[in-house]
Amino acid sequence: MQYPNITAPDSILKEAEKAISFYPALKDTEIEFKFNDMVRKNFMQAQPTYKSIFRSKENRGYIILISKEFKVENEIFTINEIPSDVLTGWLGHELGHVMDYRSRSTVDMIFFGLKYLYSHAHIQEVERAADDYAVRHGMGEYILKTKEFILNHTSLSEKYKKHMRKFYLSPEEILELINRYGETGEKPSQDELAPN
Repeated sequence: MQYPNITAPDSILKEAEKAISFYPALKDTEIEFKFNDMVRKNFMQAQPTYKSIFRSKENRGYIILISKEFKVENEIFTINEIPSDVLTGWLGHELGHVMDYRSRSTVDMIFFGLKYLYSHAHIQEVERAADDYAVRHGMGEYILKTKEFILNHTSLSEKYKKHMRKFYLSPEEILELINRYGETGEKPSQDELAPN
C-alpha cells in the first residue's frame, strides 16, 4: 500500500488512496476507512478514534465511518450506486474534516462535538469548512461531481437535497472556490504540514 498508515476495505481502497493523495499533511496520520451501519443522518462520518482522543493532536488517529446503505425516508441508497470520482470526492470531504480536527485540542474537540449535536449554525460552518479544505487541496472537481451527483440523484429525496443545500457549499460556491484557489489548490502551509 502506498500509504502505510491508511486502512480501507478493498472495495474502496483505490478511492481512499486517491483522496488522501491530495492531503500531504495527512500522509503520516493514522486513518481508518471503515464500513459501519450505525452512521446516523449522513452517509459518512469522520471522527477521532476513541483510543486517541486524549493524545496530543499530533498523535491522534481518525476513523471515517461509511454506511454501505443509506436510508433516506423510504429510499435505500447504496455505496454501489456511487461512481468512483464521486466516492473520491465524498471521502475527500471527510478528510477535510480530519484537517480541521487535527488543529484542535482535546478539550476543543469535545466542545466541537457537543456543538455539532445541538447547533445548526455550527453544522453549517463545519460542513462548509470541510468542503473548503477539500477544494483548497485541489479536490475541487471531485467535490463538484459529488455535489452534482447528490443534488441530481433521483433516488434521494427532496428533503435530503434541501438538507445538503442548507448545510454544504453549493456547486456555484464550489466553482467560486476553484477559481479562487486554482484547479490544483493552494500549496499547503507549514502549519498544515506540522500541526501545533
